[in-house]
Amino acid sequence: MSTRSTVIASLVFILAAVALSLAVYSRLPEPMASHWDVNDQVNGTTSRFWGAFLMPILASVMLGLFLVIPGIDPLKANIAKFRGFFNTFIALIMAFLLYLHVLSIAWNLGVQSFRMSTALLPALGLLFAFAGVMMRQAKRNFFIGIRTPWTLSSDKVWDETHRLGATLFIASGVLALLGALLPGPVAYWLVLAPIMASTLIVIVYSYVLWRREQ
Repeated sequence: MSTRSTVIASLVFILAAVALSLAVYSRLPEPMASHWDVNDQVNGTTSRFWGAFLMPILASVMLGLFLVIPGIDPLKANIAKFRGFFNTFIALIMAFLLYLHVLSIAWNLGVQSFRMSTALLPALGLLFAFAGVMMRQAKRNFFIGIRTPWTLSSDKVWDETHRLGATLFIASGVLALLGALLPGPVAYWLVLAPIMASTLIVIVYSYVLWRREQ
C-alpha cells in the first residue's frame, strides 16, 4: 500500500468517526460508557465530549507519529524495504479505531444487544495476525518491530527473532478470533495470555540468539 493511499484511507476513517460523533452528539448520554470488564459489563465512564471525540483525536495523533517515524529513524532505508506492509498496518489500525468508536457510540445510543468482547475480538485478532505478517518482512530499525538491545545489535538476531515473533503473533490472532466464540472471561485470557507469552518468549529468544552469535 502506498503512503499516499494510506494517508487518504486513514483520513477518511478519522473524518467518518468525527462525522458520526457530530451527527449523534445531542443523543449521547452524559457521562458515556467508556470501558467494559471481562464480563462485558461497563466499569468505566467518561464525559460526553471525550466519549465522542477522544478516538478521532487519538487516531490523528497516531497517524502523525506513524508518518514521521520512517523519516527520522537512522535506519530509515531498512523501513523503506517493508514500507508497503507498514502502510497497510497503519490503515488497519485506523480502521480498527473507527470500528471500536462505532461500537462505543452504538452502545451509548442504547444498542446493547451485543457483547463488546464478541464484537471486538475478531477485529483485534485480524490486527494481531497482520502484525505477524508484517514482522516477517520487517528489517532492523529503531521504531517498528521487536526492539530489544539484542535484535538492534545484529541483523541476524533481528531476522530470526522476527521469524519466530511472526508465527507467535499470527497464532495469537487466531486465538483471539476463537475467543469471540467463548464467554467473556475466557475470551479475555485468550487475548491477553498469548500476547504476554509471545512477548516474553521473543525477548528471551533474542538474547539467546545474541549470546550464540557472540
